[in-house]
Amino acid sequence: MITIKQQLCGQCGLCSGVCPALAIILHSWGLEVDQDKCISCGKCVTVCPTGALT
Repeated sequence: MITIKQQLCGQCGLCSGVCPALAIILHSWGLEVDQDKCISCGKCVTVCPTGALT
């Protein structure tokens, strides 16, 4: 399961761009991971420049 530290998120959108399951949604207030769609591949974690995703 992917978790988000909203306070670290810069809302750059890199994570949502690499998500093969389209499970990451960028809102005006931050990110949301649709856990029902997420396949836990970790691609979003590796591209996050701020370490907001784990």
